[in-house]
Amino acid sequence: MSTHEPSADRDGRPAPTGADLPPRSAAVSGELDEPGTARRPGRAGEVDAAREAKGAGEPGRAGASERAGASERAGASERAGASEAPGDSGKPEEPVEPVASVEPAEPAEPAEPEAAEEVLRSRSWSRSRSRDLLLLAGICLLTLLLVNAFVARPFSVPSASMENSLRSGDRLIANKLAYAFGDHPERGDVVVFDGTGSFRRGPAEPTGFGDALRAFAQDLGLAPAGDSVYVKRVIGVGGDRVTSTGPGGRITVNGVPIDESSYLAPGDEPSNVAFDVVVPAGKLFVMGDHRSASRDSRDHLGEPGGGFVPEGRVIGRADWVVYPIGHWAGGLDRPSAFAAAGGTGGHGDQR
Repeated sequence: MSTHEPSADRDGRPAPTGADLPPRSAAVSGELDEPGTARRPGRAGEVDAAREAKGAGEPGRAGASERAGASERAGASERAGASEAPGDSGKPEEPVEPVASVEPAEPAEPAEPEAAEEVLRSRSWSRSRSRDLLLLAGICLLTLLLVNAFVARPFSVPSASMENSLRSGDRLIANKLAYAFGDHPERGDVVVFDGTGSFRRGPAEPTGFGDALRAFAQDLGLAPAGDSVYVKRVIGVGGDRVTSTGPGGRITVNGVPIDESSYLAPGDEPSNVAFDVVVPAGKLFVMGDHRSASRDSRDHLGEPGGGFVPEGRVIGRADWVVYPIGHWAGGLDRPSAFAAAGGTGGHGDQR
């Protein structure tokens, strides 16, 4: 029997035997506390304990959140029910219609290149057509102005002094080219002229800017002709001697009696006034076809100008009646009666 005794521990207690030795894992993970107390967990034990506590706490918080949400929904439902109760409002509960969800509008698809090109072509064609119409209107207006100024100009017959050849209100066209190239008015022509200075007192030429502008507008046909424009028949030209013996006698030109029965108004005498005049050079002696209703060169004898119309005041020869339709006439022919006076003076032979 061995007399060897186990060595004592530092605190005087006997050393543990093999059965009393702790396992290696316990020795690593924890340390022995003072005698009679539980061992303190080691560092690894603390980490495991923290993880277990965290796993246990998360279900608790989740449950608390769910309980709080359920409590708020229940309170909102109770408040809504209390506010919509039939006993409080006195009206039966109306069914609540579901609100249709509004789907966001889909973005418009970009136009195809062909459609965009077609739109551009259409717009370009429209602009081109508008320009063409404006250009056409401008050309028509310019043409009308040029025609009125240099070729032909419309007039309205103001009185019955030319019946039955022309009636009051007839629209006629004065041919402004008839005397434009050196020709002169001839006996028997029906002419449109400005009587200022011969039939009407007043300056023969415009005296101010306003008068000049008005005369220019009248020449273009943009302004009314005014009451100074007349239409009469030429009886004598420059150098002619025109005479009348009064009622019952014919008018003579350079001693040649003129048969005016083809154009005089029915029942009219050639002249109820006797006269004997010599037409100054460059001027005209004119009379109306309705002699009893016409104030013409006879009525202005002895006045300044003597009733003679300067050739320069002639606007044109009345060649066509265009309105009304029943009075249409193409060419107010020169009566053949004046051919007998040809070669007797004035401008020479009459055509």
